[in-house]
This record gives sequence, structure tokens and C-alpha cells, in this order.
Amino acid sequence: MATSNETPTSFEVPGEVREFANRSVEQARKAVDGMMSAAQKAGSLAETSAKTLHENAAEITARAMQHAQANIKAAFDLAQNLAHAKTLDEVATLQSNFMKAQLESLQAQAKDIGEVIRDVAAKATKSS
Repeated sequence: MATSNETPTSFEVPGEVREFANRSVEQARKAVDGMMSAAQKAGSLAETSAKTLHENAAEITARAMQHAQANIKAAFDLAQNLAHAKTLDEVATLQSNFMKAQLESLQAQAKDIGEVIRDVAAKATKSS
């Protein structure tokens, strides 16, 4: 038995334990590296997806704004023409022509927006 004055004997870690610890550390390092790599890829993909989504939404919004401006202009043109109309027949003709033109315009606008959305969807599927 050792007394309190004696120095403790050195303890040596068995070689198998050191090897096991080294393998465990290396496996843990590889696992963490793999997780970090996957997290970076996921972050990059999320960033690209968000950027693409933003660009596509901006494209659709811009096109919708163009159509809205055209519709507003047409409505103001009608109002101006109605203000200069001299008879009820002229008012009815102006209104009828406006409604016919607006119906055709709205159909063309709906087709255009549909094409933009289709193009955006095609771009999104190509980038993913």
C-alpha cells in the first residue's frame, strides 16, 4: 500500500483503448464533416431557391402591373371619350366598344400571365 508521501505510480492506457479512442474520434470527425457539408449544400440550395422564387415573383408582378396600367389607361380613355359624347347613342356605342375591347384585352392578358407562369415553372424545374 502506498502511503501519502509516496508518488503514485504512472498509469498507462492500454493500446487497444487508445486505438478505439482514435477510431471513435476519427469516425466522429467524419460524421461532423459530413453533416457540415450537407448543411452547406442545403443552405446553398435554399439561397438559390429563395433567389429564384424572388426573381420569378418579380417577373409575374411586373407583367401584372403592365396589364393593370393598360387597363387603367383604357378606363381613363373611355371616361374622356364619354365626357365628349353628344348623344346617348354615342355613349352606348363607346361603352359597348370599350367592353368588347376590354374582354379581348383581359383574355390576352390572362393568356400572357399563364405563359409567364408556365415559363417560370419550367425554369424552376430545370434549376432543381
